[in-house]
Amino acid sequence: MERLTRQEAEDFVYREARLLDERRFEEWLELFTPDGLYWIPIDENSDPEKEPSVLYDDSATRGQRVYQLLHQPHWSQMPPSRTLHLVSNVRVADDQAPGSCVVYCHVAVFEVRPGDPRQLGRGDERFFAGHCEYRLRYESGWRITLKKLVLINRDLPIPSLSFIL
Repeated sequence: MERLTRQEAEDFVYREARLLDERRFEEWLELFTPDGLYWIPIDENSDPEKEPSVLYDDSATRGQRVYQLLHQPHWSQMPPSRTLHLVSNVRVADDQAPGSCVVYCHVAVFEVRPGDPRQLGRGDERFFAGHCEYRLRYESGWRITLKKLVLINRDLPIPSLSFIL
């Protein structure tokens, strides 16, 4: 099995960003392995099973999040947020094992909810930035076993994340 190249890694994370910005969340779910995790830690060195996190989603909670965003009235997403995910500094770890690899990158996400600015949260522009670690496994294509997004403001109050970073 071949190793993942930097160009392939870039294509992978750029595709994920595009799926999120286009609200193609069900396709985004397919990027994960069944045991894949999506984690936004407060302390990047903590054990998410024992310490609080901004977000810690397994397959079931990711699926529930997507279902709510797409199929249930979600007050904080009416109208839905517009997002722009920017990805940079993509690099692939040197010590790849056959069929698995780690990809690192920087992420910046801009979000705005259109609508009347007199309504709470509408018209506000928000910005989130951090560094991301993807652990990928080859299963009929590269898939995410862990997406760990460490926000630069993780130790400050973070407003509602009713969209996907």
